[in-house]
Amino acid sequence: MRRGRVRFKLCVKAPEDLDALSSAQLRELVVVLLGKVAALEQLVGEQRAEIARLKGLKGRPDIKPSGMDEATEPAQPDRPGSRPRRGKVRPRVGIEERVLPAAVPAGSRFKGYEPCLVQDLVLSVRAIRYLRERWVSPEGQTILAPLPEGTKGHFGADLRRFVLMQYHQGQTTLPRLVALLQSLGLAISKREIQRLLSETQDGFLAEARDVLRAGLEASSLGIG
Repeated sequence: MRRGRVRFKLCVKAPEDLDALSSAQLRELVVVLLGKVAALEQLVGEQRAEIARLKGLKGRPDIKPSGMDEATEPAQPDRPGSRPRRGKVRPRVGIEERVLPAAVPAGSRFKGYEPCLVQDLVLSVRAIRYLRERWVSPEGQTILAPLPEGTKGHFGADLRRFVLMQYHQGQTTLPRLVALLQSLGLAISKREIQRLLSETQDGFLAEARDVLRAGLEASSLGIG
């Protein structure tokens, strides 16, 4: 099966000097590139599945019926006046499969499975107490193990990304952002969120530049 070449239009012109871009311009470019990367990941996943099928590799497990009757019932025709069905849903993440058992009376016959794709979002809070090793060198200097990269004060990198995204891209006001984080179980104040928003974001800007450079290089090579 030969697939046509899929191309995505990059709606921004490659800047000559990435370091000269402002934070707003970088965020705009990163949003465009993230959408493009997600589309590329989806395309790669579909191509891998197609390659596996053509090579005859093992796919999903074939679960056979447990009853005596192995025949399948014919598909029911659409009833007149019924609403049109939705198109195929293709999430941008890996799909997990779970079997849901049904409570049935004795003598029932197994007729296979009816798939139902459900998308969900999990927002959870975790608190980690790091036990940082502390040493004293022969010269009397105290050496303390560093915190994970991206940690500032008592807040991790993922929380800082979420705060920046909600405030700048989501246009969430500061009081609503405080209420949202506290409702999720975070012990954080309005002043601490203001400090997260006002402090320098050099690490995130460097990360955004790296993503931007990778996207521009992929675009120049004709990928996607």
